[in-house]
Parts: sequence; structure tokens; C-alpha cells
Amino acid sequence: MASRTQWVQGARPRTLPAAVAPVAAGTGVAAFEAAASWPRALLALGVALALQIGVNYANDYSDGVRGTDDQRVGPLRLTASGLARPEAVKRAAHLAFGVAALLGLALVVLSGAWWLLLVGAAAIVSAWFYTGGSHPYGYHGLGEAFVFVFFGVVAVMGTAFVQTETLTWLAFVASVPVGLLATALLVVNNLRDIPGDAQAGKRTLAVRLGARGTRWLYAAMVAAAFVLALAMALVWTEWIFLTMAAVVVAVPPMGVVLGGATGRDLIPALRDTGRTQLAFGLLLGIALAVG
Repeated sequence: MASRTQWVQGARPRTLPAAVAPVAAGTGVAAFEAAASWPRALLALGVALALQIGVNYANDYSDGVRGTDDQRVGPLRLTASGLARPEAVKRAAHLAFGVAALLGLALVVLSGAWWLLLVGAAAIVSAWFYTGGSHPYGYHGLGEAFVFVFFGVVAVMGTAFVQTETLTWLAFVASVPVGLLATALLVVNNLRDIPGDAQAGKRTLAVRLGARGTRWLYAAMVAAAFVLALAMALVWTEWIFLTMAAVVVAVPPMGVVLGGATGRDLIPALRDTGRTQLAFGLLLGIALAVG
């Protein structure tokens, strides 16, 4: 039986910056438009965190019952390790998705935008079928697209919309670098797992591109995020130059990835990419709020 600490590890807390960063950026957009609402921002943060935890438990369950995680080198997986029954992990995923749905419903009621129910349903369905179902799209190289859309574009624009009640170009443009860094987090994760995924028949984008191509994809995504931030600073407010401070955090994982690290040696790069994303999202949100 898994302990409380092991259940927390199974939620993969190092991936939670992927939930916090877009909410910070989206709230910064709302503040730039003089329409920030802290209650709505906190509800949006709750939705994002619950979705991230839900997809982590869902992946744990689905990969575990398929046997994909039998040769895993990454963080603890509850199902594959036998520490928790698959049904218990599945219930944990459903519970997290349920929390996300309830918090999202509160935001829908407050904003009056009932079409957001469709967006929320799409996010939950996509989170489950990333590795779940008979034809999981994460096994066919489409996981990065899901992360970019839902933890970038949808998360940033959704957070901004529930506060401003309008869709803006600023929200969309801000969502792109945030989405790129969220996707980079998945790219380095899948780079680490190439040998095991290939053996298990999991054809992630990293498996398809190979290690060399995946390393350059990671570098391009991180670099593009900062280039876009510079462009935003020139168009909207010079305060966005603050995001360049996150380069200090981005350089070490870039060196690890491009330096040829493999397996467990990539775990620090995964951690530091999460820190880069969090720093970037927070700095972007602060810059927009001040600007």
C-alpha cells in the first residue's frame, strides 16, 4: 500500500510549474487590461493544478497497466511499481478531474460564458486519452501538441478571459512562449524515456525524431520562447524585458540536454526546465501587471 508521501510523488510535483506559469501569465494579461480578479485567478489556478495532477495519475494508470513503465528510469510510478492498485490510481485521476470540473464550473458561472464548458470537457477528455483508451495519441507523437494547446494557449487565454471577459491578441501572443516552455518540459521528459518507450512500442515524438533531433527541438523551443518575449516587449511594454532574467535558469538545462546527457542524467534538466517555465511565467505576469 502506497504511503502518503508516495502518493504525492506519484502526482509528480515537479511538473506543476506547467500549471502555475500559464495562470500567472494570463492574470498578468488581465492586469494589463485593468481587469484582474484575484478570486477568479485563484479558481483558474485550482483548475490548472487539478488538471495537471489528474493527467499525471491518468498516465501512471494507463502506462502502468500497459506495461510501458516496466523499465522506467524517471520518477516513481505507483501502478508499475505495484505500490498502489491500478483501480486506486484511476480513482485518483478521476477525483482530480472532478475537482477541476467543479472549479471550472464556478468560473463559468462567474463569467457567464457557458461555452467554456466545452473547453473544459475537451481538456479533461484530452488529458485522459493522452495515454488512455485503445488508441492513445501520446503513443503516436501527438503529446506535444496537447501540451502546447491546453497548457499554453487554452490555459493563458482562458485565465485572462475569465477575468477580462474578452479575448485579446495580447493573451494569445503571451500564450505562445508559455506553451513552448510547457512543451519543452515534455520534450526533455520524453528524451530521457526514449529507450524504454521505443522498447514498449510508445512512438513519442522523441522516439520518432531520435535523440539528436529531440535535443535540438528542445533548444529551439526554449530559445523561441525568449525571442517572442523580446518581441512582446517591443510591441506592448518594455517591462516584459524582465522575463530575460529567466535566461539564467534556462542555461543549465540547455547545457545538459545539448551536452548529450541520457537517462537519469537528464532528471536535473527536467527539474530546471520546470523552474525556467515557472520563472518565465511569473516574470511575464509581473511585467504585464506593472506595465
